[in-house]
Amino acid sequence: MDLLPPRRATRQIRLGEVAVGGGAPVSVQSMTTTRTADVEGTLAQVYALAAAGADIVRCTCNEEPAAEGLARIVPRSPVPIVADIHFHHEMAYAALEAGVQGLRLNPGNLRKESEIKQIAAEAGDRGVPIRIGVNAGSLHPDIYKKHGGATPEALVESARIELGYFEDVGFEDVKISVKASSVPLMIAAYRLAADTFDHPLHLGVTEAGPPPAGLLKGTAGIGTLLAEGIGDTIRYSLTADPVEEARAGRRLLETLGLRERKGLDLIACPSCGRAQVDVIAVAKAAEAALEDRNLPVQVAVMGCVVNGPGEARSADLGIAAGRHKGHLFIQGKIVRVVPEEAMVDELVAEAEKLVAEGVAARLAAADAGAEAEAEADRRALLDEKGADPNASEAKIDRIRRRQHQ
Repeated sequence: MDLLPPRRATRQIRLGEVAVGGGAPVSVQSMTTTRTADVEGTLAQVYALAAAGADIVRCTCNEEPAAEGLARIVPRSPVPIVADIHFHHEMAYAALEAGVQGLRLNPGNLRKESEIKQIAAEAGDRGVPIRIGVNAGSLHPDIYKKHGGATPEALVESARIELGYFEDVGFEDVKISVKASSVPLMIAAYRLAADTFDHPLHLGVTEAGPPPAGLLKGTAGIGTLLAEGIGDTIRYSLTADPVEEARAGRRLLETLGLRERKGLDLIACPSCGRAQVDVIAVAKAAEAALEDRNLPVQVAVMGCVVNGPGEARSADLGIAAGRHKGHLFIQGKIVRVVPEEAMVDELVAEAEKLVAEGVAARLAAADAGAEAEAEADRRALLDEKGADPNASEAKIDRIRRRQHQ
């Protein structure tokens, strides 16, 4: 029985494989706190966020090295990546060149109509949606003065003006946020936005602070609106490890009955030129086998041993393919190398032992020589397939040429 009001009907947009609005499940977002130019550190955090329940992850794109980092991060990310654009419109073009699945623009920071329209036009050509990210703390001065402060009407007008620029160039793949640090203001602004627009709404209380107060503020604002049927994607903004944001978002949706509860968290990498198995097929087989056992573990299925164990080291357990073998790892440490055809069975068996015995015991039971064998396979794959199977360097070259032309 559905006890909550029906969800508000909206248009639907897609960020990669994730649908937002239009009846799609409410999605969870978070944002990395690493420097985006730190590719390995950022990817590790993206995988940790995905394992914690994030469906979409935002990364800052405030400088050229960040855009170059995105060119290397996006093809290796298990979830869609949104680029957060600050004051420089050039970074929006660089992020699009890097292959991001979404942009976030703040109308209070990027104010030139011609630049905004140009970004929207290029995003439209590439099929990339944009979030109009209005923030009460950075409203355009003219709008702030007109309304006598950051009012619900001011926040919605800021979004409406930006949306008008997009419509002028025929761009419609939009979601909207009207965030504030004041919970009552945030709730009122989103209620007005829901009455004004038919675009998906991204909910959040900005600068909510550290837990537990930040969790309470976020839940009060986001939960109130979701219970009214308003909201299509959410983000807690906490002064804490962003993994806590993703966990809080997932738990809130489960509590409200908007997402199903599950004991298993499974993440899988996108396939690349080095992947030597059908990652999707293996992930589905592993998920089916593990869900039948209702094991409360985080599991990663990775297409190749070159980067897989390191990227997914936040997972309790994982397996990475390579050279017709499966490389079983616990928290990033290789513990066993198994035949490719036994990957799923070995993964399930290890998951059961991990739950029964604990991480320390299973690490202690690692096969001697497993890490050395995995390293040899890793080096052989690099020799065979090269260090850039996703053609990231070609994207970086285009970013540099565009930035300096």
